[in-house]
Amino acid sequence: MRNLRRIGVLTSGGDAPGMNAAVRAITRKALEEHVEVMGIIGGYSGLMNENLIPLTSNSVSNIITHGGTVLYSNRCPEFKTEEGMQKAIATCKKYNIDAIVAIGGDGTFRGATDLTLRGIPTIGVTGTIDNDITATDYTVGFDTAMNTILQTVDRLRDTCESHARCNVVEVMGRDCGLLALNTAIASGAIAVCIPEMDFDEEDTINQIVRAKEQGKRGMIAIVSEGVYRMGAEGYKIRYGEELARKIEEQTGIETKFARLAHVVRGGTPSLRDRLTATKMGVKAVELLLEGKSNKVVIEDDGEITSLDIVFALTTDRMYKGTLKDGDLDRFSEEEIEQMKAICQKRRREIETLYQMSHEICR
Repeated sequence: MRNLRRIGVLTSGGDAPGMNAAVRAITRKALEEHVEVMGIIGGYSGLMNENLIPLTSNSVSNIITHGGTVLYSNRCPEFKTEEGMQKAIATCKKYNIDAIVAIGGDGTFRGATDLTLRGIPTIGVTGTIDNDITATDYTVGFDTAMNTILQTVDRLRDTCESHARCNVVEVMGRDCGLLALNTAIASGAIAVCIPEMDFDEEDTINQIVRAKEQGKRGMIAIVSEGVYRMGAEGYKIRYGEELARKIEEQTGIETKFARLAHVVRGGTPSLRDRLTATKMGVKAVELLLEGKSNKVVIEDDGEITSLDIVFALTTDRMYKGTLKDGDLDRFSEEEIEQMKAICQKRRREIETLYQMSHEICR
């Protein structure tokens, strides 16, 4: 991008281990290219409210080891309004910010598109523990979250084994079951329940009974938070606690329930998250220097590349079955087929892992 003098960097939405590594990489790559960097504190809210700090090579030193986000994050409904967006644009103009790099998930990228459409070039970097952005194979924070779950489940298994108990563990992931599925396989769980696949409750309980009869003492079942049933009054009831109750009632095995919740988001980022975040951060700056905008940095079969943000968001809606009338009108037949291929790739990944879990998690 010609005359790229100063960029802003922000983190938005849920925090994810590795976000700080991305901030560090963006800052140092930009400075290496003689581009100044402003850290935006508190996501899009900070951009609206002029909450900015200059970032230097020294100020981002060692943050690569820290979980969370040193730039903090904030949900910002006001930014979705035209008035809120104009406040953000006014901040960019006042502080001579030529472009923005936004680190986060799908909501963050919708905000990036809004800025781009109003004249502020923006690049997105994926940062969400759920790995629920369909257009990318990997999102920063996923590996650390899986390892945190695995370490916790391993500890629960110790006490389950000691007391001949079962423990049903609910993990985060929203409507994406990849956190639950991968950790179930890696921890040797006897069952896993995710939103994307049908769950045979009767077969699971029978399997637990057989395992007990064969001398198995400690058992773990992992349930994604996105699995629920509708209550009598029309509200969602998460399934994990209900499954724990049914296992105990129908097997006689003392069964505990554990909701790991937001503990999964914290902690020191893993090597993979630090490295991937660094690569994605560098790629984001390179895209801006090339004059690119409205792109999201993704990982595709091990390669760090980019896609149009609207394409990525539309692909996500296609996969999740939330497309609205007219969503595909702007895309060519070739692009729509590409979206379908991406969706099918994700489905195959989950189906293959789920089948594996049934074959070995006994």
